[in-house]
Amino acid sequence: MEPQTGTSTSQLGMQFFFLLPRNLLLAYQSFGVVYGDLSTSPLYVYRSVFAVALQNHQNPEVIFGAFSLIFWALTLIPLLKYTCIVLSADDCGEGGTFALYSLLCRHAKFSLLPNQQAADEELSSYKYGSSGHPPSSSSLHRFLERHKKSRTTLLVVVLLGASMVIGDGVITPAISVLSAVSAFQVKGVGVALTHGQLVLLACVVLVGLFALQHFGTHRVAFVFAPVIILWLVSIFSIGLYNIIRWNPKIVHAFSPHYIIKFFSETRKEGWISLGGVLLSITGTEAMFADLGHFTASSIRLAFGFFVYPCLVIQYMGQAAYLSKNITSIPDSFYKSIPEPIFWPVFALANLAAVVGSQAIITATFSIVKQCHALGFFPRVKIVHTSKHMFGQIYIPEINWILMILTLLITVGFQDTTQVGNAYGLACMTVMFITTFLMGLVITFVWQKNVIYGMSFLLFFGFIEGVYLSAAIRKAPQGGWVSLLLACVFMFIMFVWHYGTRRKYKHDMHNKVQLKWLLNLGPSLGIVRVPGIGLIYSELATGIPSIFSHFVMNLPAFHNVLVFVCVKYVPVPFVSLDERYLIGRVCPRPYRMYRCIMRYGYKDIPKDDENFENQLTQSIAEFIQMEAVEPQSPNSEASSFDGRMAVISSRSIESRPALIISDHVDPTENMKSSRLKILRGWYDEEKAAEEMNPRRRVRFEVAPRNGDVDGGVRDELLALVEAKEAGVAYITGFSYIKARKASSLLKKFVIDVVYSFLRKNCRRPAVALHIPHISLIEVGMMYYV
Repeated sequence: MEPQTGTSTSQLGMQFFFLLPRNLLLAYQSFGVVYGDLSTSPLYVYRSVFAVALQNHQNPEVIFGAFSLIFWALTLIPLLKYTCIVLSADDCGEGGTFALYSLLCRHAKFSLLPNQQAADEELSSYKYGSSGHPPSSSSLHRFLERHKKSRTTLLVVVLLGASMVIGDGVITPAISVLSAVSAFQVKGVGVALTHGQLVLLACVVLVGLFALQHFGTHRVAFVFAPVIILWLVSIFSIGLYNIIRWNPKIVHAFSPHYIIKFFSETRKEGWISLGGVLLSITGTEAMFADLGHFTASSIRLAFGFFVYPCLVIQYMGQAAYLSKNITSIPDSFYKSIPEPIFWPVFALANLAAVVGSQAIITATFSIVKQCHALGFFPRVKIVHTSKHMFGQIYIPEINWILMILTLLITVGFQDTTQVGNAYGLACMTVMFITTFLMGLVITFVWQKNVIYGMSFLLFFGFIEGVYLSAAIRKAPQGGWVSLLLACVFMFIMFVWHYGTRRKYKHDMHNKVQLKWLLNLGPSLGIVRVPGIGLIYSELATGIPSIFSHFVMNLPAFHNVLVFVCVKYVPVPFVSLDERYLIGRVCPRPYRMYRCIMRYGYKDIPKDDENFENQLTQSIAEFIQMEAVEPQSPNSEASSFDGRMAVISSRSIESRPALIISDHVDPTENMKSSRLKILRGWYDEEKAAEEMNPRRRVRFEVAPRNGDVDGGVRDELLALVEAKEAGVAYITGFSYIKARKASSLLKKFVIDVVYSFLRKNCRRPAVALHIPHISLIEVGMMYYV
């Protein structure tokens, strides 16, 4: 079930070996980010399996059956499902539930995002692969496209998976660190801590873990990778030692026959114990969720040739030890360690537990960023932590919220068994959702026969469904925490999405009529002053109502007006050459344009000091392009608010409409020091730059071969003069209230919850990196 990309097998093989050194380096880094959680599961799996349900079935046969279940779980889900199949469903190198949803949105028209345009489908990253297959026309495809409720249900499923991943970011550090420090309670090790002291130690370690996050994934990966590699080598060696010393017959448990014997003896209790078995595969989703930080080949290399054998041998060694030491089940891992190396392994276990939490914390940052891009999460500060790997980010607000919630769970439960029940439920829910989405991707994106998609869904869905049912059974014993966290995060996503969609619909229904502007004339009935005014709006078409509010309340406006729309499209990245869509809003004398800036769900708008120059060049290029291209008789009317063109940096460099000349303005140092102080107040990060001579850019109309239309030249000159006069950024400072006739529930959602989220998130001007000294905010009240 491989995706068809038009590349031969021999070409793929040559490409793999050509990139092998890079993949080996990335595989090394992946140990410190992806596999920490999965590799620390041996600390608590057997304890969780036998904790409650199997207390009356602790014998060698049941232990052999438990290992057989763990072995086949590791083989079927991480090895077969993820490394062989799911990793092939990347979205331009990105993974996770949102990557699968993005593929479905583009190839099966399941998207519910506003502001989608036909021009978005022409993006180079929009199509999957290079096969160019026509879209599927099956009855299932047509049903899902026609019925909005089915698309809404699909989106809810995706958001549930995202909420569970964020919940994992809270639960994983708690169980990993608590399990690691539990060695201090093992009898005979020479050190004995009370339960309260143990919890306090775990809290100290957790605070240190979250404090390290601001260094970024790149630095953390290089520091943590040797820890995980040494940890895996250690548990492999210990497992091999225990097999040889205690019970070599454990190799027979590879046979599924022992699974049958396990359930024939334990029956219902065996089914309940699956909630502990599934902890052996928790952390598997990180292999797909963190794919954007590495490559599929590097993750396959690391897992298939190193992580998987080490884990299998370790679980086998623990089972061999327990088959001869039944009473050691509560502390099976630490008691199976040979005494001379106990403390070195204990130190490694604590370090590995810290690393084990890194994978899910990294995935949580990525998921929150993607939710924000799709309009389901409030605006937060996103920090790039690597100059070389664009996808490596850090979100301070989310980091500290996760830390507080993790400490509350650690102090509240103080028990790995109950935390493990919550952990298993969250992880298995995410895996089940991935299986469901993957079945749709196989059918609609890879365009395989529906039988393949159904076979994948039924096979892995049945296996994971059995584990999920056992995890749900343990909801009263701690599993409710993951459900509660998921509900809280889903409620936040729903409220934010509902509020922003209501605001968007209000803007769509109250757009300014083009006839009204045309009747006002080129002056718009007010004084047009030198300069460029950038009016930010969420509308990709039409004129926002904020503009009429401004025209009616201010006596003057800028000579050149540009309606700027920053929007996200269902692709991971949009190249700079395809980012800008430029169009005209009114006839030429009005000097009104539209600029649509498109970003992918993994893109992050940066503070680009060259934005104003790029925008000016793009508009000039559009003016020149519009004059050169032949137009139909009706094109003049249609271009007033509809005709858009992609302006790339390559076209600007090849045939620039404007020539840039750089010089240093000697009068900049003579400007008022008070102005510099004001700039420092507004933008502390650039205070140092204000002390140096400011780099100025001057535009000139480029000479062209042949005669240039006089109207075009005048328009270009007007654009240059406006740019020299300065640029102002105009945004709406909106207040959203529910109508008086609204229900109490709607008033609570809009007036209380949404208002609280909006007041406590980053303001749009900050998120868009608009310079405060050039910002004009217009207050608007929305009744929705």
